[in-house]
Amino acid sequence: MKKVLALLLIMVMSFGLVSCKGAASSTASTSSNNSTASTATKKFTIVTVPKLTSIAWFQRMETGVKKYAADTGENAYYTGPATGDAALQAQVIEDLIAKKVDAICVVPFSTEALEPVLKKARDAGIIVITQEAAGMTNIDYDIEAFDNNKYGEHFMTKLGQLTGGKGKYIQEVGALTSESHKEWTDSAQALQKTQFPGMSLLGDKIETSDNQTNSYNKTKEILKSNPDIAGIQGSAMSDVAGSAMAVEEAGLGGKIKIVGTSLVSVSGKYIKDGTIDMISFWDPADAGYAMNVLAQKILSGEKVADGIDLGVNGYTKLSLKGKVLTGQAWVDVTKDNVTDPKYNF
Repeated sequence: MKKVLALLLIMVMSFGLVSCKGAASSTASTSSNNSTASTATKKFTIVTVPKLTSIAWFQRMETGVKKYAADTGENAYYTGPATGDAALQAQVIEDLIAKKVDAICVVPFSTEALEPVLKKARDAGIIVITQEAAGMTNIDYDIEAFDNNKYGEHFMTKLGQLTGGKGKYIQEVGALTSESHKEWTDSAQALQKTQFPGMSLLGDKIETSDNQTNSYNKTKEILKSNPDIAGIQGSAMSDVAGSAMAVEEAGLGGKIKIVGTSLVSVSGKYIKDGTIDMISFWDPADAGYAMNVLAQKILSGEKVADGIDLGVNGYTKLSLKGKVLTGQAWVDVTKDNVTDPKYNF
């Protein structure tokens, strides 16, 4: 009997040791798997900050950010000031720094005003990606949809052809401190002086604060004393639509030639009736998506080099010069293709 009990005791002890070892092995394996899963599924917080959130252009950009988040599962979202105000945009970025986000993708309302706060972000280890800000210092990279000088020259070439190379023209910008708007208008002026000497700029650049009503009111005032102007170049998305309203009201539709950056959803009706001759643009949704892709690549340790492919139309073979990546993403819309559904946004 004693021998049987002893044998049973040995068997129980042996089973217990095997079970403990198995459990320990299972726990270690589970821990290892959890660690691997944690590393593989690490999510980054990437925030896109537009100039302002209340206009169609940047609402379209939000569409791209949301698509990126849905496609990748990253914690990517969009936030910014409702109005075009450099101080308000800077405050949004201050708040994001306090939240310790991983990356900020921003379209600066004023490049000068954002330099200090973006330096603070980078000092905190936050990746900073910009668009329309090729000359900024405190950034990791800037993505441009195209060569800004060529884009501005393109508008003046069209305006010169439409006016027969004669007459006065005005230029509108969302902000005098908007770097891309300055590049477009400056390069247009430079080309005008060499290619269309019979044309001349009336006054200085007109600041509209990216506001269609402002563009309308300022164009209306100019037309009172200068109804003979030949052309208008708009820079902010709302500029040419605001100008077209004033031109139509003055009974000058078709006589004053209008070109500039806009969207079909904003300016399409004026293109159809001939008041606006041409708009050009890049898809803000694609731009927002591309900025987020670039931020994620940097956060993941990928190298940024000339020819990088972000997998977005127009951003598949970016050229790199310094901190500036340049794509090939602009399109023109005239009366000939304004009804094309692929441009209806």
